[in-house]
Amino acid sequence: MKILTDFAAAHHLRGYDGPCSQVHGHNWKVEVQVSASRLDNIGMGLDFKLIKQATSKLVDRLDHRNLNELPPFDQQNPTAENIAAWLYRELSSMLNTEVIRVASVTLWETERACVTYTEE
Repeated sequence: MKILTDFAAAHHLRGYDGPCSQVHGHNWKVEVQVSASRLDNIGMGLDFKLIKQATSKLVDRLDHRNLNELPPFDQQNPTAENIAAWLYRELSSMLNTEVIRVASVTLWETERACVTYTEE
């Protein structure tokens, strides 16, 4: 199961020697992959709607914001890797059961650059 959503947000990279140390924005794209070890009685692993709702709750906190001003990125550099890891861990705490696991979060910073985070 995989869903796709997006958000727009600004950030800057602390300690980075280059243009990304300046405040700039991205139209981020988020892919969430969820796995199920068995299907329910109607043949579903997890309803797409539930994955979308959980992801939307998190993405809504980031949308049209400066990520450097939001916890945990007020302390942790808001790299694509750190953002993907944060989304993965938050979604895992919301969705994981003995049957359902967040498998990965892929975060696209641009149309040509992305990171994938997993703990499997």
